[in-house]
Amino acid sequence: MSTTTCQVVGFLLSVLGLAGCIAATGMDMWSTQDLYDNPVTSVFQYEGLWRSCVQQSSGFTECRPYFTILGLPAMLQAVRALMIVGIVLGVIGLLVAIFALKCIRIGNMDDPSKAKMTLTSGIMFIISGLCTIAGVSVFANMLVTNFWMSTANMYTGMGGMVQTVQTRYTFGAALFVGWVAGGLTLIGGIMMCIACRGLAPEETNYKAVSYHASGHNVAYRPGGFKASTGFESSNKNKKIYDGGARTEDEGQSHPSKYDYV
Repeated sequence: MSTTTCQVVGFLLSVLGLAGCIAATGMDMWSTQDLYDNPVTSVFQYEGLWRSCVQQSSGFTECRPYFTILGLPAMLQAVRALMIVGIVLGVIGLLVAIFALKCIRIGNMDDPSKAKMTLTSGIMFIISGLCTIAGVSVFANMLVTNFWMSTANMYTGMGGMVQTVQTRYTFGAALFVGWVAGGLTLIGGIMMCIACRGLAPEETNYKAVSYHASGHNVAYRPGGFKASTGFESSNKNKKIYDGGARTEDEGQSHPSKYDYV
């Protein structure tokens, strides 16, 4: 897969994942009423991060937002914070990724700058996906704990007879949307980080060998390139040829195996 293709695919996956995170955060069906013991009911309840709703058999739905913040469970507030942080990081990463796309040229931006921006956006997408998955998983764990506690309270008493009837909640559609969205964002961020390596130029170190005409001061040395002519001022073994007469500035120069005349 080429660098441009990997970068574009990662960008598209991250955009889809970010859209899913926003949709999951705003959905009301994070937890829905469990209908296992009572499949026929006139009232269906479900709750989200911001409000709880009641749907009647007639089709009328009434939702009531949570008017308190301090009165909410700590886990619910933590889930809210994780989802909001994930969305904010995803939006910032999306803005950075737009300018980092190789197929878009803005000004004199070179490939090394795009590589750094691609890596930055990829890291932000990865953190955003992890925050989304963590928030959804924390809420799911809270649902599982409350579900089994409610079940244990229902079947207490002599002979396992049902003493109380409590409303139990199970997984809602928003949880699955959040898991999928977080996974897409995470995969997109990883692909952006992989594409960064293809955008960064590779530094190659090699030994150069130079060849020049014999009429000038010729240097033949491996490991570097240095060209000098008879018109350059140098204090290191410079030879001057003038009508067959030769003068030396610093002592007698002995021929070397790297000198060709």
